[in-house]
Parts: sequence; C-alpha cells; structure tokens
Amino acid sequence: MTITANLDKLLDKAFEEYALDKLPTAPVSALAGVSDADAESLAKAFNIKTIGDLGRNKYFRAAVAIVNLVEVSK
Repeated sequence: MTITANLDKLLDKAFEEYALDKLPTAPVSALAGVSDADAESLAKAFNIKTIGDLGRNKYFRAAVAIVNLVEVSK
C-alpha cells in the first residue's frame, strides 16, 4: 500500500521530497524549526540524532502519552 502525505510544513525545505520511509533516518534538524544547535543539544542530552531516535525516545513518548491522557480526560 502506498501512503502519501504532505509534510511540507513539518520539514525543512531540503527534506520535503524525502520518501516517507526514509524520514526516520533523517537528522533531527530536518524538522522545520529545529536548528543545528537544537539537534546538537538533543544528541548530547539524549543521544538523539535522527527523527526516528526522537520518535522512539522513551522520555518524549512518555510526555506525549501524558499530554494525550490529560487532553482526553477533559
């Protein structure tokens, strides 16, 4: 099954044409608004170097889960 999505607003211009299945291996700085300095800080603090690392990070996943639970319980 082919999945397409317009992720232009989420990605840096240079990564807008990346195939969806390749994005997890792209650097965190490929996300719109994440600077190289931000990416370096994430790498130092959490060993996060790619979008995949960020998405699978247990601390970020826990934070997202907590926020979602709070929003659903309102």
